[in-house]
Amino acid sequence: MSETKKELKWAVLGTGVIANQMAQALQSMGRTLYGVGNRTYEKAVAFGEKYHVEKVFDTYDDAINDPEVDVIYITTPHNTHYPLMKKALEQGKHLFVEKSITLNSRELSEMVALAKEKNVVMAEAMTIWHMPLYKKLWEIISSGKLGKVQMITVNFGSFKEYDMKNRFFNMNLAGGALLDIGVYALSIVRSFMNSKPDQILSQMKPSPTGSDEQATILLRNSDGQMATVALTMHSKQPKRSMISCEKGYIEIMEFPRADKAVIVDAETGEREEILAGETANALRYEIEDMEAAVLEGQISTMKLEESCDVMDIMTGLRKEWEMKYPGEEW
Repeated sequence: MSETKKELKWAVLGTGVIANQMAQALQSMGRTLYGVGNRTYEKAVAFGEKYHVEKVFDTYDDAINDPEVDVIYITTPHNTHYPLMKKALEQGKHLFVEKSITLNSRELSEMVALAKEKNVVMAEAMTIWHMPLYKKLWEIISSGKLGKVQMITVNFGSFKEYDMKNRFFNMNLAGGALLDIGVYALSIVRSFMNSKPDQILSQMKPSPTGSDEQATILLRNSDGQMATVALTMHSKQPKRSMISCEKGYIEIMEFPRADKAVIVDAETGEREEILAGETANALRYEIEDMEAAVLEGQISTMKLEESCDVMDIMTGLRKEWEMKYPGEEW
Protein backbone atom coordinates (compact mmCIF):
# COMPACT_ATOMS: atom_id res chain seq x y z
CA MET A 1 0.00 0.00 0.00
CA SER A 2 1.14 3.50 -0.78
CA GLU A 3 2.47 5.50 2.17
CA THR A 4 0.72 8.61 0.89
CA LYS A 5 -2.71 7.06 0.48
CA LYS A 6 -5.64 9.09 1.72
CA GLU A 7 -6.67 8.57 5.33
CA LEU A 8 -10.41 8.07 5.30
CA LYS A 9 -12.58 10.03 7.71
CA TRP A 10 -15.08 7.81 9.51
CA ALA A 11 -18.24 8.90 11.29
CA VAL A 12 -20.13 6.47 13.49
CA LEU A 13 -23.89 6.64 14.12
CA GLY A 14 -24.76 5.26 17.54
CA THR A 15 -22.65 5.04 20.71
CA GLY A 16 -23.24 1.46 21.88
CA VAL A 17 -20.84 -1.45 22.35
CA ILE A 18 -19.90 -1.78 18.66
CA ALA A 19 -19.33 1.96 18.24
CA ASN A 20 -16.95 1.86 21.23
CA GLN A 21 -15.10 -1.11 19.76
CA MET A 22 -14.85 0.65 16.43
CA ALA A 23 -13.35 3.80 18.01
CA GLN A 24 -10.88 1.61 19.93
CA ALA A 25 -9.94 -0.26 16.75
CA LEU A 26 -9.10 3.02 15.00
CA GLN A 27 -7.03 4.05 18.03
CA SER A 28 -5.11 0.75 17.79
CA MET A 29 -4.26 1.82 14.22
CA GLY A 30 -2.92 5.14 15.51
CA ARG A 31 -5.97 7.06 14.30
CA THR A 32 -9.02 8.80 15.69
CA LEU A 33 -12.65 8.76 14.69
CA TYR A 34 -13.64 11.89 12.76
CA GLY A 35 -17.27 12.14 13.83
CA VAL A 36 -20.05 10.71 15.98
CA GLY A 37 -23.82 11.16 15.96
CA ASN A 38 -26.36 9.70 18.35
CA ARG A 39 -30.09 9.88 19.00
CA THR A 40 -29.24 11.32 22.44
CA TYR A 41 -26.85 14.25 21.97
CA GLU A 42 -25.44 14.01 25.53
CA LYS A 43 -24.28 10.44 24.86
CA ALA A 44 -22.58 11.59 21.66
CA VAL A 45 -20.75 14.31 23.62
CA ALA A 46 -19.55 11.81 26.25
CA PHE A 47 -18.45 9.38 23.52
CA GLY A 48 -16.65 12.19 21.69
CA GLU A 49 -14.74 13.18 24.81
CA LYS A 50 -13.79 9.59 25.58
CA TYR A 51 -12.27 8.97 22.14
CA HIS A 52 -11.12 12.52 21.24
CA VAL A 53 -13.51 12.57 18.30
CA GLU A 54 -13.05 15.65 16.11
CA LYS A 55 -16.75 16.34 15.50
CA VAL A 56 -19.79 15.60 17.65
CA PHE A 57 -22.89 16.05 15.50
CA ASP A 58 -26.20 17.34 16.82
CA THR A 59 -28.16 14.85 14.70
CA TYR A 60 -27.65 11.84 12.43
CA ASP A 61 -28.48 14.07 9.47
CA ASP A 62 -25.68 16.48 10.34
CA ALA A 63 -23.19 13.60 10.26
CA ILE A 64 -24.56 12.33 6.94
CA ASN A 65 -24.48 15.80 5.37
CA ASP A 66 -20.94 16.71 6.45
CA PRO A 67 -18.84 16.87 3.25
CA GLU A 68 -15.71 15.85 5.18
CA VAL A 69 -17.10 12.41 6.08
CA ASP A 70 -15.92 9.62 3.75
CA VAL A 71 -17.36 6.51 5.43
CA ILE A 72 -20.37 6.18 7.72
CA TYR A 73 -20.61 3.22 10.09
CA ILE A 74 -24.21 2.60 11.18
CA THR A 75 -24.39 0.83 14.57
CA THR A 76 -27.95 1.80 15.54
CA PRO A 77 -30.81 -0.78 16.00
CA HIS A 78 -31.78 -2.90 12.96
CA ASN A 79 -35.03 -1.06 12.28
CA THR A 80 -33.23 2.30 11.84
CA HIS A 81 -30.71 1.07 9.26
CA TYR A 82 -32.72 1.45 6.06
CA PRO A 83 -33.73 5.14 6.42
CA LEU A 84 -30.22 6.11 7.54
CA MET A 85 -28.62 4.11 4.72
CA LYS A 86 -30.85 5.77 2.16
CA LYS A 87 -29.89 9.28 3.34
CA ALA A 88 -26.18 8.43 3.51
CA LEU A 89 -26.08 6.84 0.05
CA GLU A 90 -27.96 9.79 -1.44
CA GLN A 91 -25.14 11.98 -0.07
CA GLY A 92 -22.58 9.72 -1.79
CA LYS A 93 -21.12 8.28 1.42
CA HIS A 94 -19.42 4.91 1.59
CA LEU A 95 -21.41 2.81 4.00
CA PHE A 96 -20.54 0.14 6.55
CA VAL A 97 -23.60 -1.21 8.37
CA GLU A 98 -23.85 -3.39 11.46
CA LYS A 99 -25.57 -6.71 10.99
CA SER A 100 -28.30 -7.31 10.24
CA ILE A 101 -27.67 -4.83 7.41
CA THR A 102 -31.41 -4.25 6.76
CA LEU A 103 -34.68 -5.79 7.94
CA ASN A 104 -35.40 -7.62 4.70
CA SER A 105 -34.42 -8.33 1.09
CA ARG A 106 -36.58 -5.57 -0.39
CA GLU A 107 -34.73 -2.93 1.62
CA LEU A 108 -31.33 -4.44 0.84
CA SER A 109 -31.97 -4.77 -2.91
CA GLU A 110 -33.03 -1.14 -3.04
CA MET A 111 -29.87 -0.03 -1.17
CA VAL A 112 -27.58 -2.19 -3.36
CA ALA A 113 -29.03 -0.50 -6.46
CA LEU A 114 -28.62 2.97 -4.90
CA ALA A 115 -24.99 2.27 -3.88
CA LYS A 116 -24.26 1.14 -7.44
CA GLU A 117 -25.91 4.26 -8.87
CA LYS A 118 -23.85 6.51 -6.56
CA ASN A 119 -20.68 4.46 -7.21
CA VAL A 120 -19.91 3.96 -3.51
CA VAL A 121 -18.95 0.93 -1.43
CA MET A 122 -21.66 -0.49 0.82
CA ALA A 123 -21.14 -3.52 3.05
CA GLU A 124 -22.37 -5.37 6.11
CA ALA A 125 -20.17 -5.38 9.20
CA MET A 126 -20.14 -9.17 9.43
CA THR A 127 -17.00 -10.31 11.29
CA ILE A 128 -17.00 -13.70 9.55
CA TRP A 129 -16.24 -12.06 6.19
CA HIS A 130 -13.13 -10.39 7.60
CA MET A 131 -11.48 -12.58 10.25
CA PRO A 132 -8.10 -13.92 8.98
CA LEU A 133 -9.04 -17.39 10.24
CA TYR A 134 -11.90 -17.69 7.75
CA LYS A 135 -9.81 -16.43 4.86
CA LYS A 136 -7.32 -19.21 5.70
CA LEU A 137 -10.04 -21.88 6.08
CA TRP A 138 -11.66 -20.91 2.76
CA GLU A 139 -8.25 -21.40 1.11
CA ILE A 140 -7.91 -24.85 2.70
CA ILE A 141 -11.39 -25.82 1.44
CA SER A 142 -10.62 -24.43 -2.04
CA SER A 143 -7.40 -26.49 -2.19
CA GLY A 144 -9.50 -29.66 -2.12
CA LYS A 145 -7.39 -31.38 0.52
CA LEU A 146 -10.42 -32.04 2.73
CA GLY A 147 -12.67 -32.95 -0.19
CA LYS A 148 -16.12 -31.47 -0.72
CA VAL A 149 -18.02 -29.74 2.08
CA GLN A 150 -20.96 -32.05 2.81
CA MET A 151 -22.62 -30.90 6.01
CA ILE A 152 -22.42 -27.83 8.25
CA THR A 153 -23.83 -27.65 11.79
CA VAL A 154 -24.11 -24.40 13.72
CA ASN A 155 -25.26 -23.64 17.27
CA PHE A 156 -25.70 -20.17 18.75
CA GLY A 157 -27.70 -19.49 21.90
CA SER A 158 -27.84 -16.74 24.49
CA PHE A 159 -29.84 -16.64 27.69
CA LYS A 160 -31.62 -13.29 27.74
CA GLU A 161 -33.93 -12.44 30.64
CA TYR A 162 -37.57 -11.93 29.68
CA ASP A 163 -37.52 -8.15 29.50
CA MET A 164 -39.92 -7.47 26.67
CA LYS A 165 -38.75 -3.88 26.28
CA ASN A 166 -35.15 -4.72 25.40
CA ARG A 167 -34.07 -5.11 21.79
CA PHE A 168 -33.79 -8.91 22.00
CA PHE A 169 -37.57 -9.35 22.24
CA ASN A 170 -38.98 -5.93 21.29
CA MET A 171 -40.74 -6.14 17.92
CA ASN A 172 -40.53 -2.35 17.50
CA LEU A 173 -36.73 -2.71 17.59
CA ALA A 174 -36.76 -5.70 15.18
CA GLY A 175 -35.97 -8.13 18.00
CA GLY A 176 -35.54 -11.87 17.74
CA ALA A 177 -32.93 -14.57 17.29
CA LEU A 178 -32.76 -14.57 13.50
CA LEU A 179 -31.65 -10.98 12.85
CA ASP A 180 -29.50 -10.78 15.98
CA ILE A 181 -27.59 -14.08 16.09
CA GLY A 182 -29.00 -16.11 13.19
CA VAL A 183 -27.32 -13.75 10.74
CA TYR A 184 -23.92 -15.00 12.02
CA ALA A 185 -24.93 -18.65 11.77
CA LEU A 186 -26.33 -18.28 8.25
CA SER A 187 -23.29 -16.25 7.16
CA ILE A 188 -20.89 -19.01 8.19
CA VAL A 189 -23.11 -21.56 6.44
CA ARG A 190 -23.16 -19.50 3.24
CA SER A 191 -19.40 -18.88 3.37
CA PHE A 192 -18.60 -22.62 3.23
CA MET A 193 -21.27 -23.59 0.70
CA ASN A 194 -20.58 -23.54 -3.05
CA SER A 195 -23.93 -21.92 -3.79
CA LYS A 196 -26.91 -20.36 -2.05
CA PRO A 197 -29.24 -22.84 -0.29
CA ASP A 198 -32.48 -23.22 -2.24
CA GLN A 199 -34.31 -25.79 -0.10
CA ILE A 200 -35.07 -24.60 3.43
CA LEU A 201 -37.19 -26.04 6.25
CA SER A 202 -37.63 -24.52 9.69
CA GLN A 203 -39.42 -24.50 13.02
CA MET A 204 -39.83 -21.41 15.18
CA LYS A 205 -40.97 -20.86 18.76
CA PRO A 206 -42.18 -17.28 19.41
CA SER A 207 -41.44 -15.26 22.54
CA PRO A 208 -44.32 -13.57 24.41
CA THR A 209 -43.95 -10.53 22.10
CA GLY A 210 -44.15 -12.66 18.94
CA SER A 211 -40.45 -12.33 18.13
CA ASP A 212 -38.55 -15.50 17.20
CA GLU A 213 -37.19 -16.73 20.53
CA GLN A 214 -35.96 -20.07 19.21
CA ALA A 215 -35.54 -21.64 15.77
CA THR A 216 -34.12 -24.67 14.00
CA ILE A 217 -33.32 -24.40 10.31
CA LEU A 218 -32.39 -27.05 7.73
CA LEU A 219 -30.77 -25.92 4.50
CA ARG A 220 -29.68 -27.62 1.25
CA ASN A 221 -28.28 -26.25 -2.01
CA SER A 222 -28.18 -27.57 -5.58
CA ASP A 223 -24.74 -29.13 -4.93
CA GLY A 224 -26.25 -31.37 -2.24
CA GLN A 225 -24.48 -29.54 0.57
CA MET A 226 -26.61 -29.41 3.72
CA ALA A 227 -26.67 -27.45 6.97
CA THR A 228 -28.46 -27.43 10.31
CA VAL A 229 -28.74 -24.26 12.41
CA ALA A 230 -30.05 -24.09 16.01
CA LEU A 231 -30.74 -20.64 17.52
CA THR A 232 -32.15 -19.48 20.83
CA MET A 233 -32.44 -16.22 22.78
CA HIS A 234 -33.58 -17.78 26.07
CA SER A 235 -31.15 -20.67 26.51
CA LYS A 236 -27.36 -20.85 26.53
CA GLN A 237 -25.65 -22.74 23.71
CA PRO A 238 -22.00 -22.73 22.65
CA LYS A 239 -21.19 -20.62 19.61
CA ARG A 240 -20.06 -23.69 17.73
CA SER A 241 -19.71 -24.51 14.06
CA MET A 242 -18.62 -27.72 12.38
CA ILE A 243 -17.86 -28.00 8.68
CA SER A 244 -17.88 -31.68 7.70
CA CYS A 245 -16.04 -32.59 4.53
CA GLU A 246 -15.35 -35.93 2.82
CA LYS A 247 -11.85 -36.33 4.34
CA GLY A 248 -12.22 -34.54 7.67
CA TYR A 249 -14.07 -31.88 9.61
CA ILE A 250 -13.34 -28.39 10.87
CA GLU A 251 -14.52 -27.40 14.34
CA ILE A 252 -14.74 -23.74 15.35
CA MET A 253 -15.74 -22.50 18.81
CA GLU A 254 -16.84 -18.90 19.49
CA PHE A 255 -17.15 -18.72 15.72
CA PRO A 256 -18.31 -15.09 15.15
CA ARG A 257 -14.83 -13.71 15.98
CA ALA A 258 -12.79 -16.92 15.98
CA ASP A 259 -9.01 -16.97 15.68
CA LYS A 260 -8.60 -20.74 16.09
CA ALA A 261 -10.03 -23.85 14.41
CA VAL A 262 -9.27 -27.55 14.65
CA ILE A 263 -9.19 -29.81 11.59
CA VAL A 264 -9.75 -33.51 12.37
CA ASP A 265 -8.69 -36.12 9.82
CA ALA A 266 -11.59 -38.48 9.06
CA GLU A 267 -9.42 -41.61 8.86
CA THR A 268 -6.67 -41.13 11.46
CA GLY A 269 -8.44 -38.77 13.89
CA GLU A 270 -5.32 -36.61 13.80
CA ARG A 271 -6.00 -33.05 14.94
CA GLU A 272 -4.43 -30.00 13.34
CA GLU A 273 -4.84 -26.59 14.96
CA ILE A 274 -5.23 -23.62 12.62
CA LEU A 275 -4.45 -20.20 14.10
CA ALA A 276 -4.91 -16.88 12.30
CA GLY A 277 -5.53 -13.33 13.45
CA GLU A 278 -6.73 -12.34 16.90
CA THR A 279 -10.28 -12.21 18.25
CA ALA A 280 -9.54 -8.85 19.92
CA ASN A 281 -8.79 -7.27 16.51
CA ALA A 282 -12.11 -8.20 14.85
CA LEU A 283 -13.20 -4.59 14.26
CA ARG A 284 -9.77 -3.64 12.99
CA TYR A 285 -9.92 -6.35 10.30
CA GLU A 286 -13.32 -5.03 9.24
CA ILE A 287 -12.03 -1.45 9.00
CA GLU A 288 -8.94 -2.53 7.03
CA ASP A 289 -11.01 -4.49 4.50
CA MET A 290 -13.52 -1.67 4.12
CA GLU A 291 -10.75 0.86 3.52
CA ALA A 292 -9.08 -1.44 0.98
CA ALA A 293 -12.43 -1.69 -0.83
CA VAL A 294 -12.86 2.10 -0.89
CA LEU A 295 -9.26 3.08 -1.68
CA GLU A 296 -8.04 0.15 -3.77
CA GLY A 297 -11.24 -1.29 -5.24
CA GLN A 298 -10.99 -4.61 -3.37
CA ILE A 299 -14.76 -4.98 -3.35
CA SER A 300 -14.94 -8.79 -3.32
CA THR A 301 -13.60 -9.00 0.26
CA MET A 302 -16.75 -7.22 1.49
CA LYS A 303 -18.93 -10.22 0.45
CA LEU A 304 -22.01 -8.12 -0.29
CA GLU A 305 -23.43 -10.82 -2.56
CA GLU A 306 -23.24 -13.35 0.28
CA SER A 307 -24.88 -10.82 2.64
CA CYS A 308 -27.72 -10.56 0.11
CA ASP A 309 -28.07 -14.37 0.01
CA VAL A 310 -28.27 -14.51 3.82
CA MET A 311 -30.86 -11.72 3.84
CA ASP A 312 -32.94 -13.61 1.24
CA ILE A 313 -32.92 -16.67 3.51
CA MET A 314 -33.89 -14.68 6.62
CA THR A 315 -36.67 -12.81 4.81
CA GLY A 316 -38.05 -16.08 3.39
CA LEU A 317 -38.06 -17.64 6.86
CA ARG A 318 -39.86 -14.71 8.49
CA LYS A 319 -42.46 -14.73 5.71
CA GLU A 320 -43.09 -18.41 6.42
CA TRP A 321 -43.35 -17.64 10.13
CA GLU A 322 -45.61 -14.63 9.37
CA MET A 323 -43.35 -12.60 11.63
CA LYS A 324 -43.49 -9.08 10.25
CA TYR A 325 -42.14 -6.10 12.18
CA PRO A 326 -44.40 -3.08 12.84
CA GLY A 327 -44.43 -0.79 9.79
CA GLU A 328 -42.20 -3.17 7.81
CA GLU A 329 -42.75 -3.49 4.06
CA TRP A 330 -41.44 -6.59 2.35
